Amino acid sequence: MDLVVPSADLAAAWRDAHAEWGPGFHEDGFGLTADDDVDSAQGFSDWVDRLRRDSLCTYRWIVEGRRLVGGIAVRHGSAAEIERLGHLGYGVRPSDRGRGVATRALADMLKVAAEIGFSELTAVCEVDNRASVATLEGAGGELLDRHGPTVRYRIRVAL
Repeated sequence: MDLVVPSADLAAAWRDAHAEWGPGFHEDGFGLTADDDVDSAQGFSDWVDRLRRDSLCTYRWIVEGRRLVGGIAVRHGSAAEIERLGHLGYGVRPSDRGRGVATRALADMLKVAAEIGFSELTAVCEVDNRASVATLEGAGGELLDRHGPTVRYRIRVAL
C-alpha cells in the first residue's frame, strides 16, 4: 500500500472506487465537490489539478498496485474549518475496510504532516464510528472533547 499524489492516470481506479461508495461527495479525503466534473477526461484532469494546487489541503490517494482503496488529506486552512472538520480527513472504500488500510495510511500521512511542519493534528469523527475511533486512538490520538454526535482527537506528530 502506498500514498500517492492524486493523478489523472488513476482515473479508472478512482471511478471504480467511487462507484463502490455510490453517488455523492461523501468520500472524505478526496476533496470532491458538487462543482467537480469527474465523469469526463478533461473534468477529471481539472479536478486532479485543483487538488494538487490546493494550498489549504494536502491530498494523497491510497493505492495498492493500480487499485485505489481510499483517500486521505491533511487540511491546513482556516482555524474555523479546522475546528469544525479537523486537520485529517480520510475514507476507505467499503470492500477494503477492516484490514488496517486507514491505520497504515494515517501512519504514513503523519510523516507527510511532519514534512509540512505540523507538530500535532486534530481529527473529528462520529462517536459511533468505532473504526475511526480505533484508528485515531491507535495512532496515539488523545480525546479532546465531545460535541453531540462527534468527538475530537489530538494526534502528536513526530518531527
